[in-house]
Amino acid sequence: MTKASIGDTVRVHYMGKLEDGTVFDTTIAREPIEFTIGQGQVIPGFEQAIIGMEPGQSQTVRVPASKAFGPYQDEMVQMVHPDQLPEGVRPEAGQQLEIPRQDGQNFVVRITDVSESAITLDANHPLAGKDLIFNVRLVEIL
Repeated sequence: MTKASIGDTVRVHYMGKLEDGTVFDTTIAREPIEFTIGQGQVIPGFEQAIIGMEPGQSQTVRVPASKAFGPYQDEMVQMVHPDQLPEGVRPEAGQQLEIPRQDGQNFVVRITDVSESAITLDANHPLAGKDLIFNVRLVEIL
């Protein structure tokens, strides 16, 4: 049987969990994801786990933070005055905002704390600094 390799387009079902067992994402109730191995469309550790698998095969893999969303970076947390938020935004902890960069692109930040004098914005990915556990099943190689 053919094994998945770099350049193959694959369809994969997965369940992603944190070390404490909390499920952060799954495809079980929807279509499997489709990506081409080697194109950087999924996190590196997930992609590497699929290489060498055969259709129908399942496995559980632990992906360290360094091969997932990287380390948590304190320098990506910033406090701003409430007046610096876009007009009409009522800040709440957990809320996500798109902030324009100087190059015209937007990036997403999460509000992590709100007070009358400061809003704390975190530009880290919510899974940064976390090791991830994936139960994966290679559905097919296209």
